[in-house]
Amino acid sequence: MNRVFLIGRLTRDPELATVGSAGTEVCKFGLAVDRQFKSQSGERETDFFDIVVWRTQAVNCHKYLKKGSQCAVAGRIEIRSYEDKDGNKRKATDIIADQVEFLGGKQGGDDFGDFNQEPPARRSGKVDIDKLTPVDDENLPF
Repeated sequence: MNRVFLIGRLTRDPELATVGSAGTEVCKFGLAVDRQFKSQSGERETDFFDIVVWRTQAVNCHKYLKKGSQCAVAGRIEIRSYEDKDGNKRKATDIIADQVEFLGGKQGGDDFGDFNQEPPARRSGKVDIDKLTPVDDENLPF
């Protein structure tokens, strides 16, 4: 099984490109993920991952994320080999994301405008109980 889940902040603005004759969208960005523990010196260490997202999700990442944005990524690890400009063999590790959830903006702010807006009843914290529809327990599917 090859499955990875990461939550972190973007280290750079997402880069959007189109590839192939069909013009498939691909978005790439870096993600910094803090480790749960601190080092012996008391510092919290961070791992850095290269994230690759395809198609509609790629367009949405490019549109709504920016450097510093927080997101959750679910996907798989892919290791690829290539030759650099000097002819040396190299390996690169990418996370190929099939799900990206936008968690919030930089420093807890909101980068997404209306994208993350909650319904008015939730924002005010008050719900009009008289407008709720009663539920018949006999009709529940569980």
